[in-house]
Amino acid sequence: EFLEHYHIDPRAIYKFSSFSRLSARADVIPEFEEPLEEILTKAFPRFATIDSRRLITFLLRGLSEDITPRSDAEQRMLQMFQYTLYQKSDRDCGFTTPLDGLRRVRENPVLCAELRALLTYNYNRIDFIDEPVDLGFDCPLDLHCTYTRDQILLALDFDKPSTVREGVKWLPEKNLDIFFITLNKSEKDYSPTTMYNDYSISDTLFHWQSQSTTSETSTTGLRYIHHKARGSRIALFVREFKTDHLHGGAAPYTFLGTASYVQHEGSRPMNVTWKLDRAIPAKYLKKTNKLVVG
Repeated sequence: EFLEHYHIDPRAIYKFSSFSRLSARADVIPEFEEPLEEILTKAFPRFATIDSRRLITFLLRGLSEDITPRSDAEQRMLQMFQYTLYQKSDRDCGFTTPLDGLRRVRENPVLCAELRALLTYNYNRIDFIDEPVDLGFDCPLDLHCTYTRDQILLALDFDKPSTVREGVKWLPEKNLDIFFITLNKSEKDYSPTTMYNDYSISDTLFHWQSQSTTSETSTTGLRYIHHKARGSRIALFVREFKTDHLHGGAAPYTFLGTASYVQHEGSRPMNVTWKLDRAIPAKYLKKTNKLVVG
């Protein structure tokens, strides 16, 4: 209600502390002490960007009662939650099962209630139609929803997300190429060889520049060109800037879905035009044909 009334983005609050801690300091609620306060406070900005109805509904269930995942997608959502909160695997946290991370949050009643309220707030503000995307397996990533890099990789069963530094990742066991695209790059964040020129041409066509070492005759380049014939998929994840201006952390990505090769020009890098299987919603497009995320 506070956020709605004052039109405040929750990430602006989470840059400093949790809403519960600020309320306790102001004597709005009683003083409290909970074991996961530091971990949850650091994680709230990552939860504040979740806008998948399917993921939010699952997490609200798990934050309210003991649950049993009903599908492979829900098993993957558990891993997404695990890394969003703890930034490491359940094994590295010493948990017996992936559900232990959810149970531990429920042992922190004040902050668990805040997390449920935040996710409910996010759900009520969703203003687009999300839908599952066919990636060849039971994947929890939904079209035009926002995810952190870790959430994306965990949803795709890649359990060492911190090892991915590049803007591209080939997952051979999934027959899937994923592109992490930052549209507006600053020279201080990117080297001359990674200042790729990426932008939407229209609501269904996207211009993308490969890594500077990728030639049209390389294994990677040929996979991009012939992905349909070889039965592999291309998935695009796009963000406007590298850093979230509200809380200062890494900005999340919007999932544009899958795409098909149309044409390319050049080599090292390749300038590829992709045709998106689903049109980009109008709210993400600017007149300059640059995509705006969020």
